[in-house]
Amino acid sequence: MQAYRALEATFARIGALEDASGILGWDAQTLMPDGAAEGRGDQIAVLRGLAHDLLTDPATADRLAAAEEEGGLDDWSQANLTEMRRAHTHAAAVPRDLVEAGSRAVSRAEMTWREARRTSDFALLRPDLAEVLALQREIGRAKGEALGLSPYDALLDSYDPGLRQAAIDPVFAVLEAELPGLIAEAQDRQAAAGPAPVPQGPFPVEAQRQVGLALMRAAGFDFRRGRLDVSLHPFCGGATDDVRITTRYDEADFARALMGVLHETGHALYEQGRPAAWRRQPVGAARGMSLHESQSLALEMQAGRSREFVAYLAPLVREAFGGTGPAWEADALHRNYTRVVPGFIRVDADECTYPAHILLRYRLERALIRGEMEIGDLPGAFDEGLHRLLGLTVPDDAHGCLQDIHWPGGAWGYFPTYTLGAMMAAQLFDAACTAEPDLRPGLARGDFAPLVGWLRTHVHAKGSAAGTQEILAAATGRPLDAGVFLGHLRRRYLDS
Repeated sequence: MQAYRALEATFARIGALEDASGILGWDAQTLMPDGAAEGRGDQIAVLRGLAHDLLTDPATADRLAAAEEEGGLDDWSQANLTEMRRAHTHAAAVPRDLVEAGSRAVSRAEMTWREARRTSDFALLRPDLAEVLALQREIGRAKGEALGLSPYDALLDSYDPGLRQAAIDPVFAVLEAELPGLIAEAQDRQAAAGPAPVPQGPFPVEAQRQVGLALMRAAGFDFRRGRLDVSLHPFCGGATDDVRITTRYDEADFARALMGVLHETGHALYEQGRPAAWRRQPVGAARGMSLHESQSLALEMQAGRSREFVAYLAPLVREAFGGTGPAWEADALHRNYTRVVPGFIRVDADECTYPAHILLRYRLERALIRGEMEIGDLPGAFDEGLHRLLGLTVPDDAHGCLQDIHWPGGAWGYFPTYTLGAMMAAQLFDAACTAEPDLRPGLARGDFAPLVGWLRTHVHAKGSAAGTQEILAAATGRPLDAGVFLGHLRRRYLDS
């Protein structure tokens, strides 16, 4: 097992380099002054280049071949070796200069995106985004040749191993067929019921922060190994044993930040719950972004917007913000948290209309990677698609194609995992409620332990020892089923 042990040491070093990049990336989004952007881009590019060198070193390839020949590994070690081979195949397909070029282009584009979004000026971002797209096409082609996949499937595989367009298309077709009627019926029911009273601000940021921290504690976030900060675009990042999450605050709407905190805490709990014995080894990593998104949505959407949890939340926010009157009652809060209102901004969308935002982005990024559309066509295509799917007329680029950091950030092939994750969240939550009778009553007390404990056992502790579909099927007794997600939506929005 000498070759395998040497590989473990190599991948531990790669993991340390990735952790360093993660902290530098977190700092770039939260605290770094704008003038440091170019230098930071170089720093992260060098770290990623070093990790790439270790992964693609001929000695690593030789040790992989020797370890696969040796055999005799236990199940977890064998799964680790399989993940090592997968990582090597992805990395070896992309030359080092392309890795560094992609990293530098992303660093530039992310900083330009901040200003372009602020000023709603797509023309400002267009040159940098065009460079990122050109490099992503090149990376997709290189990986596709190595994996025997189309460029876009190869990019999908980078974020969710085994995920393919052929699996996404029929699932998304079901949603596209069913959701318009469901959305219309939900809106009709809510219109008939009349609007719920809405709490009036301002809601001080520090008070919002304290409530967010209380929710994180209730969910089981380990503050010895993580923290909460502020960024333009909420995210979960950082490093092994140092999980950083962010939110953004609006003094006119405290729910936006609180639900963002619950969402990112779900991601963070997955990171904090990964198998400690396999830290900085591929098999100890989260399985993929669809499953990762299911963990954030299990907390935010399935639990966080349930009637039980809102009954716990209502007195908490009343006290924090000094609220009085009907708007602060649990029923009114729940009605406001489950309103179905088509809107421009993906991250603020309700769970009925959210999939439409993903269907649009999936189609657009696939067309861009395939070369069926060029970057200059993006604003118009985005606006037309949002109008077709949700009946909205986009007023400016900030409310359209500039709202997300993903494309300037190089995350092409990432968007589909959001809605796949929503479907998995519904399926996992349904299974957890069946297995843990105290789960829903516990949420009414602010007790997440039955839910988080079940997820720890059936998802977090599995790392990458099995595939996404295998983990889901083992936990829920069935493969991914769009009917479970649609059933959840009907119960919450049409039957309650």
